[in-house]
Amino acid sequence: MTALVEGAKVPEIDLTGPDGERIDLQRYLGKPFVLYFYPKDDTSGCTREAQGFSAAYPEFERLGVAVLGVSRDTPEKHRKFTAKYDLTVPLASADSDETLEAVGVWIEKKLYGKAYLGIDRSTFLFDSAGVLVRAWRKVRVPGHVDQVLEAARAL
Repeated sequence: MTALVEGAKVPEIDLTGPDGERIDLQRYLGKPFVLYFYPKDDTSGCTREAQGFSAAYPEFERLGVAVLGVSRDTPEKHRKFTAKYDLTVPLASADSDETLEAVGVWIEKKLYGKAYLGIDRSTFLFDSAGVLVRAWRKVRVPGHVDQVLEAARAL
C-alpha cells in the first residue's frame, strides 16, 4: 500500500461519477481541490461529513477550490444519497480496492474484535499544480470541514 504524503502529485486513479462518467483527477489541475474519502453513503458520520462539505461548498467555490467526495458506493447509491439529503458536493465511486490502495485509504479496521478492510476517512488538499499540500487521516467529522476550509483559504 502506498499512501499520499505532502508534496506528492495527484494520483492517477479510476473514479466514476454519479451518471457513470469516468472522472480523471487531472481535470482539476489549474485550481486547488479537495479530495475526501469516506466509508459509506447514508451512515451517520458520512452523512454529517457530506452535509458539512455541502454547506461549505459555496465558500469553497468562491475560493476557486473544487471538492470531490469518494467512497466504494455505486453511482446509483450516490444519486440516492445526494437526493435524500439534498447534497451539493459532488460524489464519485472508487472502482476497485486498488484505487483506494493507491492513495493509502484502504486499511484494516476492527469492529467488535473482528478485522476487515475498509476506507480510512481521509481528506487531501491539492494546490493548483496538483501537489498535495495537506492531508488529514483518521478524520473525526466534527469541525473537520472548517479545518479544510481554513487550509484552503491559506492557499
